[in-house]
Amino acid sequence: MPTDGRATDQIAHDWQYATTLSKLRRKGVVKARVLGKQVALFETKAGIKACDNRCPHEGYPLSEGNLSDDCTLTCNWHNWKFDLDTGQNLFGGDQLRIFPVQQREEEIWVDIADPPYQEQYDAIIHSLKDAFDDHSYDRISREIARLNKLGADPLDALRFAIDWSWQKMEFGWTHAYAGMSDWLDLYKEHYDSDEAQLVCLQESVAHTAYDVLREETYPYPDVIHEYCEQDFLNAVETENEVDAIGQIRGALQRGLEFEDLEGTLTRAALTHYNDFGHSLIYVSKAGILVSHLGKGVLEPLLFSLVRSLIYATREDKIPEFRHYDTALKNWDNGGMTKPVASHWHRKGIKTSLDLTIASSGIDSMEIYRQLLLVNARNLLCFDSNQQNKNRIPVSGNVGWLDFTHGLTFANAVRKQCLKYPEMWPQGLLQMACFTGRNAAYTVSSSEREPEADKSIEDEIQSAVERVFDHGQGEYIVSVHLLKTTLAVRDEITLLETSEKVLLIAALKRFLSSPVKRRFSRRTAHQSLRFVADQ
Repeated sequence: MPTDGRATDQIAHDWQYATTLSKLRRKGVVKARVLGKQVALFETKAGIKACDNRCPHEGYPLSEGNLSDDCTLTCNWHNWKFDLDTGQNLFGGDQLRIFPVQQREEEIWVDIADPPYQEQYDAIIHSLKDAFDDHSYDRISREIARLNKLGADPLDALRFAIDWSWQKMEFGWTHAYAGMSDWLDLYKEHYDSDEAQLVCLQESVAHTAYDVLREETYPYPDVIHEYCEQDFLNAVETENEVDAIGQIRGALQRGLEFEDLEGTLTRAALTHYNDFGHSLIYVSKAGILVSHLGKGVLEPLLFSLVRSLIYATREDKIPEFRHYDTALKNWDNGGMTKPVASHWHRKGIKTSLDLTIASSGIDSMEIYRQLLLVNARNLLCFDSNQQNKNRIPVSGNVGWLDFTHGLTFANAVRKQCLKYPEMWPQGLLQMACFTGRNAAYTVSSSEREPEADKSIEDEIQSAVERVFDHGQGEYIVSVHLLKTTLAVRDEITLLETSEKVLLIAALKRFLSSPVKRRFSRRTAHQSLRFVADQ
């Protein structure tokens, strides 16, 4: 994984006058400004000590702290404690910068030279790992900021986050990696804003840290098979992780890149209505991550992606979606009915699939566009009262995030099926599964008909700004705000003005609506019913 590649710098010194011995003895502690740095000097039983006066937690002055006889310095604001000899953090998080001291007769001098580059880099990564393991959001942000200030590649924080997490994801990819892909897109766009870029990086690393918090390691099989596309697909179909990973190891040994495997992964993701669309979304994001972060992340991302394919739920095998297989077999019948979004509106799964088959002889992109619009209409017409219903079966646990998948999955379908056109039937029929499933939880018309309050460009920019300061405590919510916003931004480029307005209106409704995430009474009701029926 990441190595900076710079040679260790020669040790340099920069001795600067700080204070007098008499002043230090008189006060016990002196705060000095030395070439722009705040330095705190202490007279201790072990001699004169100097450190950064700003606590590495939130910057409060350590000169106002308490120093014990054993040289433990306590910041009184949040009780962080430091070994004043070494700077080691004894209670809290970040390490404390210690300055070497010299006494020159009556004068106290401190060496404020920065340590060699590689020493600083290694210390930052070590501290970032501690913050990652603790899921310490603020500290993660500070360490990435330090990495940037050092002049290192800030994207190393993401490379390390993947390295620290991929074997701790028991069932493979999570939304953290998918979100990382979208945050990276925004990172590249906001090259002129250190603050915006730091948001992108801290959100990516912190979400990943949260998803593997206190998880053990789940190692991957070390078997290697000679790569064969069909053997790989068969291994995924039979949920055989050993053989599937063996195939990927064999592919990498042959020197294959992500682009060489992307078509096969797309087919594996669309063989079934997998994991409510997540499998295809993850495949579409994986290539973006590799392109941004380099080949060093290819193996970890591929292995964890394949594991997620192995463990994916296969909704087309349950009664609700069982008509999917029949519809797929009928695709070649080539129905020529012109697709119109309103025909799908509020229709159930079977009818939605039949309507898609009736249009299957039409250009795939036109069918796609109409299914995209009806999924946007569904989001606009979602019955938000569903969130407040408690006496419902588990199958009724449908909310805002389920509806956003109709758009994020559509975005992945277009990207992947344009690359691999033979997969259009699966992609379009699975989009129809979304429209039909979500239709049961919509009202006949939206609370407000779509209209543009601003230009389309300004609406999208406002949505992106909303994502940058989302205010959500749960990553699963914030990542859906992110993914849906960028999916809509992508898809409106294909649409007429009135259709763009519809997508924008759907997005705005989602972004401005409260998302209920804990259902205390509903859970209690469903649990009691379930146990009573056992």
